[in-house]
Amino acid sequence: MTVTMFKSKLHRLRVTEADLYYEGSITIDQELLDVAGILPHEKVQVVNVNNGARLETYTIADEPGSRTVCLNGPAARLAAKGDQVIVIAYAEMTPEEAKAHTPNIVLVGENNDPKEQIEAEEPGTVRDETVRDDILIA
Repeated sequence: MTVTMFKSKLHRLRVTEADLYYEGSITIDQELLDVAGILPHEKVQVVNVNNGARLETYTIADEPGSRTVCLNGPAARLAAKGDQVIVIAYAEMTPEEAKAHTPNIVLVGENNDPKEQIEAEEPGTVRDETVRDDILIA
């Protein structure tokens, strides 16, 4: 058995263009893909922060340093130039692998320049430091 886990993401990329008549996918600067650990042609989920649209597609690598983020084909109808999107990659893992896995999160600045690379919280940690005694897990 495997479980689908959050592998990595590019957080709040700014859409630089949308090409309705291209065959499909999302084109992203190769440097951005590399820092996030996302491969060309890898399946990703794209979430539009501005309008809530969500879609699944695959990545196409663009010129390193271009800072391109272009939604292609029908996906171009779900975002406009300037919208912020989150690109999320997932991976299938065994439960043992999943317990030890820490996702890679890349935060970007206004011009899609990587500004911070962080790991999600360690497995088994709780984000909210408030301990609740009223929740029992059977």
